[in-house]
Amino acid sequence: MAAATKTISLVLGSGGARGLAHIGVIQVLEERGYKISSISGSSMGALIGGIYATGKLDIYTEWVCALDRLDVLRLLDFSFSGTAIFKGERIINTLRELIGEQNIEDLPITFTAVATDIDESKEVWLSSGPLCEAIRASIAFPTIFSAVSYNGKTLVDGGLLNPIPIAPTLRDLTDMTIAVNLSGNAKVVAADLPKIDKVPEQRNRYHQKVIDFIDGLQHKNGLKNGTKEEDEAGFFDVISKSIDVMQLTITNFKLAAYRPDILIEIPKAVCTMYEFERAEELIEIGRREAIAQLDEYDRSLDQQLVRQG
Repeated sequence: MAAATKTISLVLGSGGARGLAHIGVIQVLEERGYKISSISGSSMGALIGGIYATGKLDIYTEWVCALDRLDVLRLLDFSFSGTAIFKGERIINTLRELIGEQNIEDLPITFTAVATDIDESKEVWLSSGPLCEAIRASIAFPTIFSAVSYNGKTLVDGGLLNPIPIAPTLRDLTDMTIAVNLSGNAKVVAADLPKIDKVPEQRNRYHQKVIDFIDGLQHKNGLKNGTKEEDEAGFFDVISKSIDVMQLTITNFKLAAYRPDILIEIPKAVCTMYEFERAEELIEIGRREAIAQLDEYDRSLDQQLVRQG
């Protein structure tokens, strides 16, 4: 069956800034003629998938690629609740300005955002109601963004229980399922990364400002016995690495239970979970990995046809 006639269920995994690679994957799928009929996403996968379902991914892509230096910091609204570092309202209000208010059931394609009910310790599939609220719940990672009260439930990041939510697509009447895993194990060296016209020194300074800002909020720069504590990792770096370890383990279990027709893997080593200033680079990585996997899939189909012939 030609790609141009294939409808797909697209599963977009969680992984912070690496989720920007989802944009590149979607671009390649459209260029190849696949029709995305259904999307299920956790965390950043829910954000990118929800935006695509509104038909405004190009607008978001242009906006996120323009972010630089302190732009991301300006989107962070410090929370004084004591339950999280940031409220997350400034981010979601910016999203509303970009895509407008829409209900999930009114979208032209089927969409499910996956969140976690922390009181009941179970997944929640959000497939109706206000889109932005569903996205906000799905990205609410504990300690980083405040939890969301939604229909009497306390919801947080969907990646806690299901970083690659294939299950919501199992009843889809589509030709195939394509999943994007943001916790790939492949090693990455600098020479493997796309060459983007950005000054490395500026990016490194920005990266350090983000770390210093977050760590400063947690008072992690104190002294112990007159000297700085040795080998003390930054608060945000510890959280980021902990999330990666947790999601990699859960993802492996989920993929053992539900195997998509095509699995596109983004190496977790390409960036930390908060390097959103690298949007162009991450989108290109998504494009590259999608092209490689789709080409491999096409080759395997050709080989099957030869054997059958």
